[in-house]
Amino acid sequence: MRDLLPGEIELWQHVEGLARELFGRFGYGEVRTPMAEDTGLFVRSVGEETDIVGKEMYTFDDKGGRSLSLRPEGTAPAARAYIEHAINNKEPITRWFYMGPMFRYERMKTGRYRQFYQIGAEAYGSKEAAQDAEMMDMVVQFLGALELKDVTLNLNSLGDEACRPAYHAKLVEYLQAHREELCEDCKRRMETNPLRVLDCKNPTCQAVAAAGPNVLEFLCEPCRAHFDDLQRKLTVLGIKYVVNPRMVRGLDYYTRTVFEFIASHPALGTASTVGGGGRYDKMMKGLGGPDVPAVGFAMGLDRLVLLLKESGRTFTSPPDLFVAVADEGSQDAALALASRLRREGLRVDFDTRGGSLKSQMKRADKSGARFTLVLGEAERTSGQAKLKPMAGGDAIPVALDDVAKTLRAARLATAQAGPT
Repeated sequence: MRDLLPGEIELWQHVEGLARELFGRFGYGEVRTPMAEDTGLFVRSVGEETDIVGKEMYTFDDKGGRSLSLRPEGTAPAARAYIEHAINNKEPITRWFYMGPMFRYERMKTGRYRQFYQIGAEAYGSKEAAQDAEMMDMVVQFLGALELKDVTLNLNSLGDEACRPAYHAKLVEYLQAHREELCEDCKRRMETNPLRVLDCKNPTCQAVAAAGPNVLEFLCEPCRAHFDDLQRKLTVLGIKYVVNPRMVRGLDYYTRTVFEFIASHPALGTASTVGGGGRYDKMMKGLGGPDVPAVGFAMGLDRLVLLLKESGRTFTSPPDLFVAVADEGSQDAALALASRLRREGLRVDFDTRGGSLKSQMKRADKSGARFTLVLGEAERTSGQAKLKPMAGGDAIPVALDDVAKTLRAARLATAQAGPT
Protein backbone atom coordinates (compact mmCIF):
# COMPACT_ATOMS: atom_id res chain seq x y z
CA MET A 1 0.00 0.00 0.00
CA ARG A 2 1.27 3.47 -0.69
CA ASP A 3 0.67 7.21 -0.46
CA LEU A 4 -0.23 9.32 -3.50
CA LEU A 5 1.17 12.83 -3.26
CA PRO A 6 0.94 16.07 -5.27
CA GLY A 7 3.13 15.76 -8.34
CA GLU A 8 1.75 12.28 -9.01
CA ILE A 9 -1.90 12.61 -8.04
CA GLU A 10 -2.50 14.91 -11.03
CA LEU A 11 -1.99 11.89 -13.30
CA TRP A 12 -4.67 10.01 -11.37
CA GLN A 13 -7.06 12.95 -11.54
CA HIS A 14 -6.49 13.20 -15.29
CA VAL A 15 -7.37 9.54 -15.83
CA GLU A 16 -10.38 9.70 -13.49
CA GLY A 17 -11.65 12.88 -15.13
CA LEU A 18 -11.43 11.36 -18.61
CA ALA A 19 -13.27 8.26 -17.40
CA ARG A 20 -16.11 10.27 -15.88
CA GLU A 21 -16.50 12.41 -19.00
CA LEU A 22 -16.25 9.59 -21.55
CA PHE A 23 -18.34 7.04 -19.66
CA GLY A 24 -21.00 9.71 -19.28
CA ARG A 25 -21.15 9.99 -23.07
CA PHE A 26 -22.10 6.31 -23.17
CA GLY A 27 -24.87 6.79 -20.60
CA TYR A 28 -23.09 5.33 -17.56
CA GLY A 29 -23.74 6.85 -14.13
CA GLU A 30 -21.34 6.60 -11.19
CA VAL A 31 -22.04 4.24 -8.28
CA ARG A 32 -20.09 4.08 -5.00
CA THR A 33 -20.27 0.98 -2.82
CA PRO A 34 -18.79 0.32 0.65
CA MET A 35 -15.20 -0.87 0.86
CA ALA A 36 -16.26 -3.75 3.15
CA GLU A 37 -18.97 -6.28 2.30
CA ASP A 38 -20.30 -9.51 3.76
CA THR A 39 -17.68 -12.18 3.00
CA GLY A 40 -20.35 -14.49 1.62
CA LEU A 41 -21.00 -12.09 -1.26
CA PHE A 42 -17.56 -12.75 -2.72
CA VAL A 43 -17.62 -16.49 -1.96
CA ARG A 44 -20.91 -16.84 -3.88
CA SER A 45 -20.02 -14.58 -6.79
CA VAL A 46 -16.26 -14.67 -7.34
CA GLY A 47 -15.98 -18.35 -6.42
CA GLU A 48 -14.74 -20.21 -3.35
CA GLU A 49 -12.02 -21.99 -5.34
CA THR A 50 -10.54 -18.84 -6.88
CA ASP A 51 -7.22 -17.48 -5.63
CA ILE A 52 -8.98 -14.23 -4.73
CA VAL A 53 -11.31 -15.88 -2.21
CA GLY A 54 -8.99 -18.69 -1.17
CA LYS A 55 -5.77 -16.74 -0.69
CA GLU A 56 -6.03 -13.01 -1.27
CA MET A 57 -8.99 -11.44 0.54
CA TYR A 58 -8.59 -9.32 3.66
CA THR A 59 -11.26 -10.93 5.85
CA PHE A 60 -12.10 -10.11 9.47
CA ASP A 61 -14.88 -10.42 12.06
CA ASP A 62 -16.46 -7.16 13.16
CA LYS A 63 -17.59 -6.40 16.73
CA GLY A 64 -20.90 -8.13 16.04
CA GLY A 65 -19.15 -11.34 14.98
CA ARG A 66 -20.01 -10.90 11.30
CA SER A 67 -17.44 -11.93 8.70
CA LEU A 68 -16.58 -8.97 6.48
CA SER A 69 -14.06 -8.63 3.66
CA LEU A 70 -12.47 -5.60 2.08
CA ARG A 71 -13.72 -5.63 -1.50
CA PRO A 72 -11.23 -7.43 -3.81
CA GLU A 73 -13.13 -6.36 -6.95
CA GLY A 74 -16.03 -4.13 -7.93
CA THR A 75 -18.53 -6.30 -9.82
CA ALA A 76 -19.98 -8.22 -6.88
CA PRO A 77 -20.62 -5.10 -4.73
CA ALA A 78 -22.28 -3.37 -7.69
CA ALA A 79 -24.46 -6.45 -8.28
CA ARG A 80 -25.40 -6.50 -4.59
CA ALA A 81 -26.39 -2.82 -4.79
CA TYR A 82 -28.44 -3.45 -7.95
CA ILE A 83 -30.35 -6.26 -6.20
CA GLU A 84 -30.73 -4.48 -2.85
CA HIS A 85 -32.22 -1.36 -4.42
CA ALA A 86 -34.45 -3.33 -6.85
CA ILE A 87 -33.08 -1.39 -9.81
CA ASN A 88 -34.60 -3.87 -12.27
CA ASN A 89 -38.06 -2.62 -11.24
CA LYS A 90 -37.10 0.95 -12.09
CA GLU A 91 -35.48 0.66 -15.52
CA PRO A 92 -34.95 -2.10 -18.13
CA ILE A 93 -31.33 -1.20 -18.92
CA THR A 94 -28.87 0.06 -16.28
CA ARG A 95 -25.34 1.28 -16.94
CA TRP A 96 -23.08 2.02 -13.97
CA PHE A 97 -19.40 2.83 -13.56
CA TYR A 98 -17.23 2.97 -10.46
CA MET A 99 -13.72 3.88 -9.40
CA GLY A 100 -11.93 3.37 -6.12
CA PRO A 101 -9.65 1.18 -4.01
CA MET A 102 -9.74 -2.63 -3.95
CA PHE A 103 -7.75 -4.94 -1.66
CA ARG A 104 -5.97 -8.23 -2.32
CA TYR A 105 -3.09 -9.88 -0.51
CA GLU A 106 -1.14 -10.59 -3.70
CA ARG A 107 2.51 -11.16 -4.50
CA MET A 108 4.00 -7.79 -5.34
CA LYS A 109 4.76 -6.99 -8.99
CA THR A 110 5.34 -3.92 -11.12
CA GLY A 111 2.16 -1.86 -11.02
CA ARG A 112 0.50 -4.17 -8.48
CA TYR A 113 -0.26 -3.22 -4.88
CA ARG A 114 -2.31 -4.75 -2.08
CA GLN A 115 -4.43 -1.65 -2.01
CA PHE A 116 -4.93 -0.98 -5.69
CA TYR A 117 -7.39 1.11 -7.65
CA GLN A 118 -9.82 0.16 -10.38
CA ILE A 119 -12.04 1.92 -12.87
CA GLY A 120 -14.85 -0.32 -14.02
CA ALA A 121 -18.34 -0.44 -15.50
CA GLU A 122 -21.34 -2.77 -15.46
CA ALA A 123 -24.30 -2.95 -17.85
CA TYR A 124 -27.44 -4.78 -16.69
CA GLY A 125 -30.47 -5.90 -18.64
CA SER A 126 -29.14 -6.72 -22.12
CA LYS A 127 -28.07 -10.19 -23.22
CA GLU A 128 -27.22 -9.09 -26.76
CA ALA A 129 -23.71 -9.08 -28.21
CA ALA A 130 -24.26 -5.41 -29.05
CA GLN A 131 -23.92 -4.59 -25.34
CA ASP A 132 -20.59 -6.42 -25.15
CA ALA A 133 -19.36 -4.57 -28.24
CA GLU A 134 -20.51 -1.19 -26.93
CA MET A 135 -18.63 -1.75 -23.68
CA MET A 136 -15.42 -2.71 -25.49
CA ASP A 137 -15.84 0.34 -27.71
CA MET A 138 -16.01 2.48 -24.57
CA VAL A 139 -12.73 0.99 -23.30
CA VAL A 140 -11.07 1.46 -26.69
CA GLN A 141 -12.15 5.11 -26.78
CA PHE A 142 -10.96 5.58 -23.19
CA LEU A 143 -7.51 4.16 -23.99
CA GLY A 144 -7.43 6.36 -27.10
CA ALA A 145 -8.25 9.44 -25.02
CA LEU A 146 -5.34 8.53 -22.76
CA GLU A 147 -3.15 8.24 -25.89
CA LEU A 148 -2.02 4.76 -24.84
CA LYS A 149 -0.74 2.70 -27.74
CA ASP A 150 0.23 -0.93 -28.29
CA VAL A 151 -2.79 -2.27 -26.39
CA THR A 152 -4.40 -5.39 -27.89
CA LEU A 153 -7.93 -6.65 -27.25
CA ASN A 154 -8.00 -10.42 -26.56
CA LEU A 155 -11.38 -12.12 -26.93
CA ASN A 156 -12.86 -15.48 -26.00
CA SER A 157 -16.16 -17.22 -25.21
CA LEU A 158 -16.53 -19.65 -22.29
CA GLY A 159 -19.94 -20.93 -23.35
CA ASP A 160 -22.79 -21.35 -20.88
CA GLU A 161 -24.49 -24.00 -18.76
CA ALA A 162 -25.66 -25.81 -21.91
CA CYS A 163 -22.27 -26.38 -23.53
CA ARG A 164 -19.62 -25.81 -20.88
CA PRO A 165 -20.12 -29.18 -19.08
CA ALA A 166 -18.95 -31.08 -22.19
CA TYR A 167 -15.87 -28.89 -22.39
CA HIS A 168 -15.23 -29.36 -18.66
CA ALA A 169 -15.39 -33.13 -19.03
CA LYS A 170 -12.95 -33.13 -21.93
CA LEU A 171 -10.63 -30.71 -20.11
CA VAL A 172 -10.58 -32.83 -16.96
CA GLU A 173 -9.87 -35.96 -19.02
CA TYR A 174 -6.95 -34.16 -20.68
CA LEU A 175 -5.60 -32.75 -17.41
CA GLN A 176 -5.78 -36.16 -15.72
CA ALA A 177 -3.51 -37.51 -18.45
CA HIS A 178 -0.99 -34.74 -17.66
CA ARG A 179 -1.48 -34.62 -13.90
CA GLU A 180 2.18 -35.17 -13.01
CA GLU A 181 3.20 -32.16 -15.08
CA LEU A 182 0.99 -29.77 -13.11
CA CYS A 183 1.92 -27.73 -10.05
CA GLU A 184 0.36 -28.67 -6.70
CA ASP A 185 -2.16 -25.81 -6.89
CA CYS A 186 -3.32 -26.97 -10.31
CA LYS A 187 -3.68 -30.57 -9.15
CA ARG A 188 -6.12 -29.24 -6.56
CA ARG A 189 -7.81 -26.91 -9.07
CA MET A 190 -8.27 -29.81 -11.46
CA GLU A 191 -10.61 -31.43 -8.90
CA THR A 192 -12.49 -28.28 -7.84
CA ASN A 193 -12.50 -25.94 -10.85
CA PRO A 194 -10.50 -27.10 -13.89
CA LEU A 195 -10.82 -23.75 -15.70
CA ARG A 196 -8.49 -22.25 -13.09
CA VAL A 197 -5.68 -24.43 -14.46
CA LEU A 198 -5.84 -22.40 -17.69
CA ASP A 199 -5.27 -19.26 -15.62
CA CYS A 200 -2.12 -20.54 -13.87
CA LYS A 201 1.06 -18.50 -14.35
CA ASN A 202 3.39 -21.49 -13.89
CA PRO A 203 5.24 -21.98 -17.25
CA THR A 204 4.86 -25.77 -17.14
CA CYS A 205 1.14 -25.52 -16.46
CA GLN A 206 0.80 -22.96 -19.23
CA ALA A 207 2.46 -25.36 -21.67
CA VAL A 208 0.04 -28.13 -20.65
CA ALA A 209 -2.95 -25.78 -21.02
CA ALA A 210 -1.82 -24.57 -24.45
CA ALA A 211 -2.05 -28.09 -25.87
CA GLY A 212 -5.40 -28.83 -24.26
CA PRO A 213 -8.91 -28.84 -25.75
CA ASN A 214 -10.18 -25.63 -27.33
CA VAL A 215 -13.27 -24.23 -25.61
CA LEU A 216 -14.49 -22.64 -28.86
CA GLU A 217 -14.90 -26.07 -30.41
CA PHE A 218 -17.50 -26.97 -27.75
CA LEU A 219 -19.78 -23.93 -28.05
CA CYS A 220 -23.47 -24.67 -28.54
CA GLU A 221 -25.29 -22.95 -31.39
CA PRO A 222 -26.63 -19.97 -29.34
CA CYS A 223 -23.19 -19.33 -27.79
CA ARG A 224 -21.52 -19.66 -31.19
CA ALA A 225 -24.02 -17.23 -32.73
CA HIS A 226 -23.45 -14.76 -29.87
CA PHE A 227 -19.66 -14.93 -30.30
CA ASP A 228 -19.88 -14.58 -34.09
CA ASP A 229 -22.24 -11.62 -33.71
CA LEU A 230 -19.84 -9.95 -31.27
CA GLN A 231 -16.91 -10.32 -33.66
CA ARG A 232 -19.01 -8.94 -36.50
CA LYS A 233 -20.00 -5.89 -34.46
CA LEU A 234 -16.41 -5.22 -33.38
CA THR A 235 -15.44 -5.27 -37.05
CA VAL A 236 -18.23 -2.80 -37.86
CA LEU A 237 -16.86 -0.52 -35.12
CA GLY A 238 -13.33 -0.80 -36.54
CA ILE A 239 -12.02 -2.43 -33.35
CA LYS A 240 -9.14 -4.83 -33.86
CA TYR A 241 -9.02 -7.95 -31.71
CA VAL A 242 -7.32 -11.33 -31.29
CA VAL A 243 -9.30 -14.48 -30.49
CA ASN A 244 -7.55 -16.19 -27.58
CA PRO A 245 -9.25 -19.52 -26.69
CA ARG A 246 -6.95 -20.07 -23.65
CA MET A 247 -8.11 -16.92 -21.86
CA VAL A 248 -10.55 -17.63 -19.01
CA ARG A 249 -10.03 -14.71 -16.57
CA GLY A 250 -9.63 -15.39 -12.83
CA LEU A 251 -13.25 -15.32 -11.68
CA ASP A 252 -16.00 -17.94 -11.66
CA TYR A 253 -18.98 -15.82 -12.62
CA TYR A 254 -18.24 -15.37 -16.33
CA THR A 255 -20.41 -16.90 -19.07
CA ARG A 256 -19.92 -16.53 -22.82
CA THR A 257 -17.84 -13.40 -23.53
CA VAL A 258 -14.55 -12.74 -21.75
CA PHE A 259 -11.99 -10.16 -22.85
CA GLU A 260 -8.71 -8.56 -21.82
CA PHE A 261 -6.75 -5.53 -22.93
CA ILE A 262 -3.05 -6.44 -23.07
CA ALA A 263 -0.38 -3.74 -23.12
CA SER A 264 3.02 -4.39 -24.69
CA HIS A 265 5.26 -2.14 -22.62
CA PRO A 266 8.50 -2.92 -20.74
CA ALA A 267 7.39 -0.76 -17.81
CA LEU A 268 4.79 -3.38 -16.87
CA GLY A 269 7.14 -6.34 -17.01
CA THR A 270 5.07 -9.51 -16.86
CA ALA A 271 2.00 -7.65 -15.56
CA SER A 272 0.75 -6.71 -19.01
CA THR A 273 -3.04 -6.87 -18.56
CA VAL A 274 -4.37 -3.36 -18.01
CA GLY A 275 -8.03 -4.37 -17.89
CA GLY A 276 -10.59 -6.96 -18.77
CA GLY A 277 -14.02 -8.33 -18.09
CA GLY A 278 -16.83 -10.37 -19.50
CA ARG A 279 -20.45 -11.42 -19.38
CA TYR A 280 -22.02 -12.81 -16.19
CA ASP A 281 -25.63 -13.59 -17.08
CA LYS A 282 -26.28 -16.02 -14.19
CA MET A 283 -24.62 -14.24 -11.26
CA MET A 284 -27.52 -11.94 -10.35
CA LYS A 285 -29.95 -14.83 -9.92
CA GLY A 286 -27.30 -16.81 -8.06
CA LEU A 287 -27.04 -13.99 -5.53
CA GLY A 288 -30.77 -14.14 -4.89
CA GLY A 289 -31.68 -11.37 -7.28
CA PRO A 290 -33.65 -11.20 -10.53
CA ASP A 291 -32.66 -13.20 -13.59
CA VAL A 292 -30.95 -10.25 -15.29
CA PRO A 293 -28.09 -10.59 -17.82
CA ALA A 294 -25.03 -8.42 -17.30
CA VAL A 295 -21.59 -7.61 -18.67
CA GLY A 296 -18.78 -5.61 -17.10
CA PHE A 297 -15.11 -4.76 -17.05
CA ALA A 298 -12.46 -3.28 -14.77
CA MET A 299 -9.14 -1.57 -15.48
CA GLY A 300 -6.16 -1.21 -13.15
CA LEU A 301 -5.71 2.48 -12.48
CA ASP A 302 -2.23 1.92 -11.03
CA ARG A 303 -1.04 0.38 -14.30
CA LEU A 304 -2.68 3.04 -16.47
CA VAL A 305 -0.91 5.74 -14.47
CA LEU A 306 2.38 3.86 -14.76
CA LEU A 307 2.03 3.82 -18.54
CA LEU A 308 1.21 7.53 -18.60
CA LYS A 309 4.30 8.24 -16.51
CA GLU A 310 6.42 6.36 -19.02
CA SER A 311 5.00 8.49 -21.83
CA GLY A 312 6.74 11.53 -20.32
CA ARG A 313 3.62 13.69 -20.42
CA THR A 314 2.83 15.98 -17.49
CA PHE A 315 -0.59 16.89 -16.18
CA THR A 316 0.14 19.38 -13.42
CA SER A 317 -1.47 22.82 -13.64
CA PRO A 318 1.08 25.48 -12.63
CA PRO A 319 -0.13 28.62 -10.85
CA ASP A 320 -1.22 31.51 -13.06
CA LEU A 321 0.43 33.94 -10.66
CA PHE A 322 2.79 34.14 -7.72
CA VAL A 323 2.20 37.18 -5.52
CA ALA A 324 5.38 38.40 -3.85
CA VAL A 325 5.48 40.99 -1.04
CA ALA A 326 8.01 43.82 -1.24
CA ASP A 327 7.58 45.04 2.35
CA GLU A 328 5.97 43.87 5.57
CA GLY A 329 3.23 46.47 5.37
CA SER A 330 1.95 44.99 2.09
CA GLN A 331 1.32 41.45 3.30
CA ASP A 332 -2.36 41.98 4.15
CA ALA A 333 -2.99 43.59 0.77
CA ALA A 334 -1.17 40.72 -0.98
CA LEU A 335 -3.24 38.15 0.92
CA ALA A 336 -6.43 40.00 -0.07
CA LEU A 337 -5.33 40.22 -3.73
CA ALA A 338 -4.58 36.48 -3.85
CA SER A 339 -7.96 35.69 -2.27
CA ARG A 340 -9.83 37.89 -4.79
CA LEU A 341 -8.05 36.34 -7.78
CA ARG A 342 -8.76 32.82 -6.52
CA ARG A 343 -12.46 33.70 -6.24
CA GLU A 344 -12.28 34.73 -9.89
CA GLY A 345 -11.05 31.29 -10.91
CA LEU A 346 -7.27 31.78 -11.06
CA ARG A 347 -4.57 29.61 -9.53
CA VAL A 348 -2.50 31.84 -7.26
CA ASP A 349 0.48 30.97 -5.06
CA PHE A 350 1.51 33.14 -2.13
CA ASP A 351 4.16 32.52 0.53
CA THR A 352 2.44 33.25 3.83
CA ARG A 353 5.81 33.28 5.60
CA GLY A 354 6.92 36.45 3.82
CA GLY A 355 10.69 36.66 3.91
CA SER A 356 13.10 38.46 1.64
CA LEU A 357 12.02 39.31 -1.87
CA LYS A 358 14.91 37.18 -3.16
CA SER A 359 13.67 34.09 -1.29
CA GLN A 360 10.10 34.71 -2.50
CA MET A 361 11.29 34.90 -6.10
CA LYS A 362 13.05 31.55 -5.66
CA ARG A 363 9.77 30.14 -4.40
CA ALA A 364 7.97 31.65 -7.41
CA ASP A 365 10.43 30.01 -9.79
CA LYS A 366 10.08 26.64 -8.04
CA SER A 367 6.27 26.83 -8.15
CA GLY A 368 6.29 27.03 -11.95
CA ALA A 369 4.01 30.07 -11.91
CA ARG A 370 3.49 31.73 -15.29
CA PHE A 371 3.72 35.24 -13.88
CA THR A 372 4.92 36.99 -10.74
CA LEU A 373 3.50 40.21 -9.33
CA VAL A 374 5.49 42.10 -6.69
CA LEU A 375 3.24 44.11 -4.36
CA GLY A 376 4.72 46.89 -2.28
CA GLU A 377 3.76 50.32 -0.97
CA ALA A 378 4.23 51.95 -4.39
CA GLU A 379 1.87 49.45 -6.07
CA ARG A 380 -0.73 49.79 -3.32
CA THR A 381 -0.65 53.56 -3.52
CA SER A 382 -0.79 53.83 -7.32
CA GLY A 383 -3.05 50.86 -7.96
CA GLN A 384 -0.64 49.81 -10.70
CA ALA A 385 1.75 46.85 -10.84
CA LYS A 386 3.71 44.70 -13.30
CA LEU A 387 3.24 41.10 -14.32
CA LYS A 388 6.63 39.50 -14.86
CA PRO A 389 6.57 36.47 -17.23
CA MET A 390 8.62 33.76 -15.54
CA ALA A 391 9.52 32.22 -18.90
CA GLY A 392 11.19 35.48 -19.93
CA GLY A 393 10.09 38.58 -21.76
CA ASP A 394 9.03 42.13 -20.91
CA ALA A 395 6.96 42.87 -17.82
CA ILE A 396 3.33 43.78 -18.51
CA PRO A 397 1.96 46.93 -16.81
CA VAL A 398 -1.43 46.23 -15.24
CA ALA A 399 -3.93 47.92 -12.93
CA LEU A 400 -4.50 45.84 -9.78
CA ASP A 401 -8.22 45.78 -10.58
CA ASP A 402 -7.46 44.27 -14.02
CA VAL A 403 -5.02 41.51 -13.00
CA ALA A 404 -7.58 38.71 -13.42
CA LYS A 405 -8.64 39.90 -16.89
CA THR A 406 -5.02 40.20 -18.04
CA LEU A 407 -4.06 36.76 -16.73
CA ARG A 408 -7.07 35.10 -18.37
CA ALA A 409 -6.16 36.75 -21.69
CA ALA A 410 -2.58 35.47 -21.33
CA ARG A 411 -3.84 31.96 -20.49
CA LEU A 412 -6.10 32.00 -23.58
CA ALA A 413 -3.28 33.17 -25.83
CA THR A 414 -1.03 30.38 -24.53
CA ALA A 415 -3.72 27.76 -25.13
CA GLN A 416 -4.33 28.96 -28.69
CA ALA A 417 -0.62 28.95 -29.46
CA GLY A 418 -0.41 25.29 -28.38
CA PRO A 419 2.73 23.43 -27.30
CA THR A 420 6.05 24.67 -28.55
